[in-house]
Amino acid sequence: MMNFTQSNALLERALKIIPNGTQTFSKSRAQYPPGVSPFYLVRGKGSHIWDVDGNEFIDFVSGLCPIILGYCDEDVDNAVMEQIKDGVIFSLPHPLEIEVAELLRDMIPSVEMVRFGKNGSDATSGAVRLARAYTGRDHIIMVNGHYHGWQDCFIGISGRNAGVPQTIRSLTHQFEYNDIKSLDRVFRDYPNQIACVIMEPIATTWPEEGFLEEVKELTHKNGALLIFDEIITGFRFGEGSAQKFFEVIPDLTCLGKAIANGYPLSAIVGKAEIMEYMEKIHFSFTNGGECLSLAAAKATLNKIAKEKVWEKLNWMGRKIIDYFIDKAFYSPIRIQGYPARTVLNFPNDTMKFTFMQECIARGILTIGCHNMTYAHSDEDINKLLSVYDEVLPNLDKIEFRGKIHDSKFKIRWY
Repeated sequence: MMNFTQSNALLERALKIIPNGTQTFSKSRAQYPPGVSPFYLVRGKGSHIWDVDGNEFIDFVSGLCPIILGYCDEDVDNAVMEQIKDGVIFSLPHPLEIEVAELLRDMIPSVEMVRFGKNGSDATSGAVRLARAYTGRDHIIMVNGHYHGWQDCFIGISGRNAGVPQTIRSLTHQFEYNDIKSLDRVFRDYPNQIACVIMEPIATTWPEEGFLEEVKELTHKNGALLIFDEIITGFRFGEGSAQKFFEVIPDLTCLGKAIANGYPLSAIVGKAEIMEYMEKIHFSFTNGGECLSLAAAKATLNKIAKEKVWEKLNWMGRKIIDYFIDKAFYSPIRIQGYPARTVLNFPNDTMKFTFMQECIARGILTIGCHNMTYAHSDEDINKLLSVYDEVLPNLDKIEFRGKIHDSKFKIRWY
């Protein structure tokens, strides 16, 4: 049995000075059951991670999706170390801003111009502000259940909306994925008031045939912009991302996470005539042009394109999907998503946390997800599936030994 003595001590110490014990909700005790989980990691290499107690795990969370190549990828880290010799940030822009923007233009179909941020929330909230400025409208539409960040316009309609004024909440509306009629109803209820539809082209459910095309057509018919949130899907369907895979090109796209293999960088990209409104809105960060992340992005994007990283992600991820197809008797657990990123759905938290408890005890870190990286090996997948062979058929017989943190708000892990 693994020992989590130092993790538990650090969590107790953290809770005295950091609300919820950490900076990211999806890394908190609400996601990992105390008593049977590690809480603090100190090292990662490839697809493996080590916690403060010295326990080693194969990681299928992958930093909540930023890690696409693997931890401490040599090409990326070497690029960063070369840049750090010259400086991190300067009083004027660095040429890397142009170089990375041009790389994105050459990879993503919707890119004519680029602006950088640091987090996914920077990109999604900036894209909404841009759409509002361009259209002169205030209201926005998003998919029910999709998550676009912590900013008021998104989180205000969730169960965690404390501190968001009702006036702002009233400007955001929802429709159901794969239900074009529900989108049409929102446009009819708010004629000539909708600035944009922002959505993930795919989250965990595949779009029905023609659905994304219909969304784009209906959005443009009503004078609004279509924004694809590709913070997660970016580069996982190919170098052109999900929009190229599905052959539906949005007006604006939000990129992040995998763009720099874990270094903090995001981007709003899109049509030049819309992006030029950046001169009218305010979207500016001291660290927007920080050079270490840009150097990491340049190395990451070049490697993704050169080595066709997405092909391995899909090949490895497909093995996991095929396993669940073959083991369909593991009801009521269901797998959703796409090969590079799949999610297991459990009927209740107790079953999910028991699953996590048993996987962690066997050296697998997952929260019911498989975020594939270029570093994952056949051995990693074989180990995962052998653990599943032991755990999944017996979940209803295993005692849960940890604690479930009482969190009334459940957010999809990001």
